[in-house]
Amino acid sequence: MTQVDLNCDLGESFGRYTLGLDEQVLPYITSANIACGFHAGDPEVMQKTVDLAVANNVALGAHPGLRDLAGFGRRKMQIAPATAKAEVKYQVGALQAFAPTHRLHHVKPHGALYNMAAKDYDLAYAICEGIKEVDPEIKLVGLANSELIRAAQAIGLPYEQEVFADRAYEADGSLVSRQKPGAVIEDTQEAVERTIAMIKTHQVTTIDGQTIAIEPDTVCVHGDGVKAVAFVKQIHQALLDNGIKVIAG
Repeated sequence: MTQVDLNCDLGESFGRYTLGLDEQVLPYITSANIACGFHAGDPEVMQKTVDLAVANNVALGAHPGLRDLAGFGRRKMQIAPATAKAEVKYQVGALQAFAPTHRLHHVKPHGALYNMAAKDYDLAYAICEGIKEVDPEIKLVGLANSELIRAAQAIGLPYEQEVFADRAYEADGSLVSRQKPGAVIEDTQEAVERTIAMIKTHQVTTIDGQTIAIEPDTVCVHGDGVKAVAFVKQIHQALLDNGIKVIAG
């Protein structure tokens, strides 16, 4: 049976500010990418999110980002590979401290760090080194066909290739910048059908109409939109209806 992991970015609240619908989304996903305090989240939020994920039998993952709370980690910044490696280790270690009896399942870089590393092999390799030095059995979650995946393969780190349910793709396999029109697929049914097609055919249609190969091990859904819960429920059910097992790999 075909299977896929369904992951979501969680734990993005901070202090008195609440972001996302974590409690409502968790019953329908299999892996949680938990913010580690650099781009979002704080210690209390991290603990609460870990506890909620464990209660819902959802695999725990660290979601390290750039040191950019104001920009939510989405602003492209210059960062040396050695710095990225150290900061990833720091954030992964922080999340581990909140889950002493549960091994982390994966690490997924966040936002600009993710997109930069998807194209920059040296940065990707440094991130993979950092993860491996914390725990060589933790999986990297990275953009399918990207430098993150190539770096994981080179260093011998387990990995999952990620696709996005509601994001458009460029011809080189990268995500269309959020600054461009059409970057986010707003039509729920279109996003669901596109995701099923990616899993079944291992192909995706790019924003300019090309067809490229893609390997979906895990699908990212977002839990912070107005229709987030309904969308996650719908895509989870659609996967099951198409004979696709939803499970953390």
